[in-house]
Amino acid sequence: MSASATMKRFTVSCFLCLVFSFQLSAALYFHIGETEKKCFIEEIPDDTMVIGNYKIQLWDKHKQEFLPSTPGLGMHVEVKEPEGKPLLSKQYSSEGRFTFTSHTPGEHQICLHSNSTKMALFAGGKLRVHLDIQVGEHAFDYSEIAAKDKLTELQLRVRQLLDQVENVQKEQNYQRFREERFRQTSESTNQRVLWWSIAQTIILLLTGIWQMRHLKSFFEAKKLV
Repeated sequence: MSASATMKRFTVSCFLCLVFSFQLSAALYFHIGETEKKCFIEEIPDDTMVIGNYKIQLWDKHKQEFLPSTPGLGMHVEVKEPEGKPLLSKQYSSEGRFTFTSHTPGEHQICLHSNSTKMALFAGGKLRVHLDIQVGEHAFDYSEIAAKDKLTELQLRVRQLLDQVENVQKEQNYQRFREERFRQTSESTNQRVLWWSIAQTIILLLTGIWQMRHLKSFFEAKKLV
């Protein structure tokens, strides 16, 4: 393979890495009640590490603004696999992070809710939750890895590129999994539509035969034929 072709493939790979890097990180905030549960759906490839950083703020009805949470207020995090099997269910503090590793590809359900109901009396029952979900290589702290493994800047960059390429491979495998599942669903739907059409045709034929026999017996009874 020529040097230009190799460089072209490397450029395409890096571009794909950047594309998936933007797609596999999501930061947001939302408002929920003190006793309300909020759930998200995240599509995650298999054997992929996920880190969620969060922070809770309480609504102060006197100052009419969100303030840092009080001691004792925590966040309960629940994660379910695509089949509905629990993957994580743990109580955390008002600010911190939760981590888990996916075992099967697909849509994972991430739910968060407060552990307190008493604070709703003076907090106005309203929370603001800041959430940053990082998937794949975004979940790694490369500064910590470099300090731990004593990596040079070049070695760290190579490590990042290898992680990105591995993440792209996982994403491609997941897309193949989705394509296969969609094809199976399409084939199953087509078969059901075909059998339903055949059933309708048979019902119409039987109804037509019954009507003809009924009309024939009616005309014979009236001596019209």
